[in-house]
Amino acid sequence: MAPATVLITETQIHPDAAALLAGHRLVYTGAKVAEDDLVEVCRQERPDAILARYGSITRRVLLASPRLRVVARHGVGMDAIDTAAARSLGIAALPALGSNSQAVAEHTLGMMLAIARQLSWLDQRMHQGHWDKDGYLGTELAGRTLGVVGCGSIGGRVARFALGIGMQVAVCEPYLDASRIPDGAVRVQDIDALIARSDVVTLHCPLDDSTRGLLDESRIGRLRKGAIVINAARAGLLDETAMRARLVSGDIYLGLDCFVDEPLPPDSAWLTTPRTLFTPHVGGTTDRGLRGMAVGAAENIVRHLGLTAAA
Repeated sequence: MAPATVLITETQIHPDAAALLAGHRLVYTGAKVAEDDLVEVCRQERPDAILARYGSITRRVLLASPRLRVVARHGVGMDAIDTAAARSLGIAALPALGSNSQAVAEHTLGMMLAIARQLSWLDQRMHQGHWDKDGYLGTELAGRTLGVVGCGSIGGRVARFALGIGMQVAVCEPYLDASRIPDGAVRVQDIDALIARSDVVTLHCPLDDSTRGLLDESRIGRLRKGAIVINAARAGLLDETAMRARLVSGDIYLGLDCFVDEPLPPDSAWLTTPRTLFTPHVGGTTDRGLRGMAVGAAENIVRHLGLTAAA
């Protein structure tokens, strides 16, 4: 079998993923690639597969790749890939399911704990020479209710973490069989009912037409006073403008790992928004998480194309 051409929208990938694709022609675009540049490189290189980490795989990109058979996502979020166009063109678009679930779940838990105990603020104050022992009061999460929106591989892990530290857990996941809801969690069919009972709300659903703006102005307005919201899933699940307004009012907290505009521009309104904890879209970026995403994507390419290492 002749070597396949695999276009990789990254500067390099994990060595274990590269080993799976050994013997085939790997073309790297770099981490910053505009749509026009990606279209041009597809026309020149005529890839059989795309391993997509950065950039958007649009219909134009797909049409510029006449030999393309599969787009394998380096991760699980598919919103940067035009999956409808791929289907219409007979091109498989595949996520690396479960590849970074543990990493994102741990990141979510870390954000919950850091906000509840004001760790970022305390650290900043300590580095400024302050000692805020007097007057400090953290929030203990045990006994509080965590509302998990989306209880797949990541949400299920977060639910079990929360149960392990003594939280009550309510889950809103209409598509999951009841037998897969973590033991000890309560299933709530309606997201509005979930919000009404939750001290912490964490989002773990994909971004599509049914979930875009899921946490809208109305729902943000109904969050409990003092509530913590975590979004380590996808930008677009919450209304950023409405969320900022509620944060400025001073009665909820937000942990955010993904933003509509990435990286944040210097004049971003988020930079002056209080009661927030931000990370730069790194929820899945751990040693094991990066390996899992890269290897999962490479395995999807190998499996779909039936590749073996070329002689």
